[in-house]
Amino acid sequence: MVIVPAAGAGVEFGEWEAEVATASMRVTDIPRLPPEAAARERSVDIAEAEDFLRLFHAETDGGPARLRERLDRVRAEISATGTYRHTTAEVEFGARVAWRNSARCIGRLYWQGLKVRDRRDVVGAAAIAEECVTHLREATRGGRIRPTITVFAPDGPEGPGPKIHNDQLVRYAGYRLSDGSVLGDPRYADFTETVQEHGWRPPERKGSFDVLPLLIESEPGELRLFRLPQDAVLEVPLSHPDHRWFAGLGLRWHAVPAISDMRLVIGGITYPAAPFNGWYLATEIGARNLADTDRYDLLPVIADLMGLSTKSERTLWRDRALVELTLAVQHSFDAAGVTVADHHTESRRFLTHIAKEERAGRRCRADWSWIVPPLSGGQTAVFHRYYDEPDPAARPAFLPPA
Repeated sequence: MVIVPAAGAGVEFGEWEAEVATASMRVTDIPRLPPEAAARERSVDIAEAEDFLRLFHAETDGGPARLRERLDRVRAEISATGTYRHTTAEVEFGARVAWRNSARCIGRLYWQGLKVRDRRDVVGAAAIAEECVTHLREATRGGRIRPTITVFAPDGPEGPGPKIHNDQLVRYAGYRLSDGSVLGDPRYADFTETVQEHGWRPPERKGSFDVLPLLIESEPGELRLFRLPQDAVLEVPLSHPDHRWFAGLGLRWHAVPAISDMRLVIGGITYPAAPFNGWYLATEIGARNLADTDRYDLLPVIADLMGLSTKSERTLWRDRALVELTLAVQHSFDAAGVTVADHHTESRRFLTHIAKEERAGRRCRADWSWIVPPLSGGQTAVFHRYYDEPDPAARPAFLPPA
C-alpha cells in the first residue's frame, strides 16, 4: 500500500455538468431473458404486497376499512399490470422498516428519523446523478449528518429500474503500480480500472484519496460516468490529539457513508437504486478502512512512528496502533464538527433499541459478528449477549446487489 501526503494533492472535480464519458457504454455480453420471460420474472407477488400493506396499516393506524380499500386497489393493479405503485407514505414507511430489519446495523435506534427522498419519477442518468449529489449535500448539512435515503424508480414488468454501480456514493480510487503495490484504496483497484476504461481521467497528480466518479446505469446496458462536485463531498483531515507527526501523514476520510448498490425491497417491489446513509462509527474508519490489510494497511506505519517493536505479535503493536488510529479519527471528526459515533456509546444505544423493539412486540434480529465492534469488543455492552438470528426472508429489507 502506498500513501501520498494530501498537502497540495487535492482532487479537482471539475464542473458538475461535465460528464466524464462523452458517449454511453453499451454492455453487450450480459445474458438477458426474452421480454415475456423477463416480464414474468418482474411480476409482483400479491402475497408479499398484501403482507406489507397489512404491516403498514397496522403500524400507521390506517384502520381496517382503509386497508380493505387499499388491498382491493392493489390486487386489481397487479392483476392488470403485473405490479403496483406505492404511495409516498408507503415508500417512507417501507424504507424505515427496511433499516429496522437490517440485522448488520448497530445504529437502528434512529430508524424512525430516516429522511426519505421519493425520487421515483426521476428519469435519465444525468438527473439521477444530480439527485445523488443533492442527497450528499442534504445528508451532510455542514457536518451534522442526517440519515437519508433517496429512492429511485423500481424494477417492473416493463423493465428494470436504474442502478448505481458504486457500492457507496463516495469511495477512493486505487491505482495499481508497476511494483505490484496500490496507491489509494486497494479494494477499489478493479472499480478504478473499470471507470478509467469507460473514460474517467484521474487527477494529473494521483493521490491516496481521489474520489471516484459515479457509474450509473439508467437503461439496461447503458453506463454513464459523472464526477462528484467538490462541495458535495465533505472530507475530514486526520490528526491526533497527542502525536503531532500524525497530521503529516496527510490522511483524510469522507463524512457520509452512503451505501448505493443495495436493493430496497418493499411489498414485493424492488428498488435497485436507493442510496442511503447513517453516520460513521469511528471504528469503521480507524479499525477497518484505514487498518485492514486489504485496505490502507496503516498499522505498520503507525506502529513505526510510535516507536513500537513489530518483530513479534506478543508486543501487541497492532492493538496499540489500532487504538491510536481510531482515536485520531474520533478526535478529527469531533474537531471538525462532523457527526461520528464511538463504539461504546453506540453499543449501549443498540441495547436501548432492542428494549424498545421488545416493548413494541417485535423481535430485533442481529448478526453478532457485525454488531460487535472491531475494537475492544469485550469492553462493549453488545458483546456479552446473544441475539435472535437474522431472518433472510424479513421484509421490507435492504438486499445485496443482484
